[in-house]
Amino acid sequence: MQRENFTVLTDSAVVRVNKAEDGKTATGVTYLDRNKKEWEQPADIVVLSAFQMQNVRLLLLSKIGQPYDPVSKTGVVGRAYSFQTVAGANLFFEDENLNPFIGAGALSQQVDDYNGDNFDHSELGFIGGAGLLVVARGARPIGNADALPPGTPRWGKAWKKAYTHAFQNGTFIFGQGTSYSHEDYYLDLDPEYKDDNGNPLLRVTFDYNENDRRAARFIEEKSVELGKAMGAKIVIGTNSASGRYSPYNLASDHTIGGAVMGMDPKTSVLNRYQQCWDMHNLFVLGASSFPNNAGYNPTGTIGALSLWTAKAIIEQYVKNPGPLVKV
Repeated sequence: MQRENFTVLTDSAVVRVNKAEDGKTATGVTYLDRNKKEWEQPADIVVLSAFQMQNVRLLLLSKIGQPYDPVSKTGVVGRAYSFQTVAGANLFFEDENLNPFIGAGALSQQVDDYNGDNFDHSELGFIGGAGLLVVARGARPIGNADALPPGTPRWGKAWKKAYTHAFQNGTFIFGQGTSYSHEDYYLDLDPEYKDDNGNPLLRVTFDYNENDRRAARFIEEKSVELGKAMGAKIVIGTNSASGRYSPYNLASDHTIGGAVMGMDPKTSVLNRYQQCWDMHNLFVLGASSFPNNAGYNPTGTIGALSLWTAKAIIEQYVKNPGPLVKV
């Protein structure tokens, strides 16, 4: 590595945060190497920056913070889980050359006319909305094989002809929509299922709430309207929230919350610097700190908040260890 004070331990997995005897500070982490041998890494400051789900799971496994109880509505760890409400439209034109093979991983154009508070919600019965994107990711022949209009034969010469046409003439409008947390949806440790190390897996209790469903129907309608205005011959609305949520039918993988930031330790795990209320030398970075999901992907904001937290650690915490926010 370029820096002498930085070491990466590959093929290792942290399984818990270790605590001082009084439980008020972290002393490091316990991790397993590739041979399942357990090691302890001491630390003056611990930063959890795993995927959103794993951040929450590590807090629960480490018994840091009060787990959320959906019956009493008390507790904070696992509380305020939300997802992303996706709706839009599939479009099929007649004689275009869209060249979908030209693109990049996140190349797109987005309009925000129906995102957030950019439009009048007074008669709509919901808050939030979605950014509407047309995406040019660099389509692959196999990857696009199911992007076909209704009525296409499932196999044979007719399927090949239809797919050849659809590849150059098909695209979609993707509405990445808001998702607001609800008291009935949360994360906790599964009472039955465990990983290969014997630790409980994380359990997700979630479904789209009524606000999400209304917003998704609105975005679907607007996407269909926009597709027709673009001159598409066939326009098919799509709506991930039209039925019950299922992990087998994912339109997004941007999961949010479970260890959220806030101003009150009774309703949040972290303060505005992503510092744990219950353990001042523990910081938890990632989408787990978002109380809700906006009509954008969280990636850019995760990066910005990580820089914000790093700056606070360097300029404030290291000089004077302790809570950065007083309550």
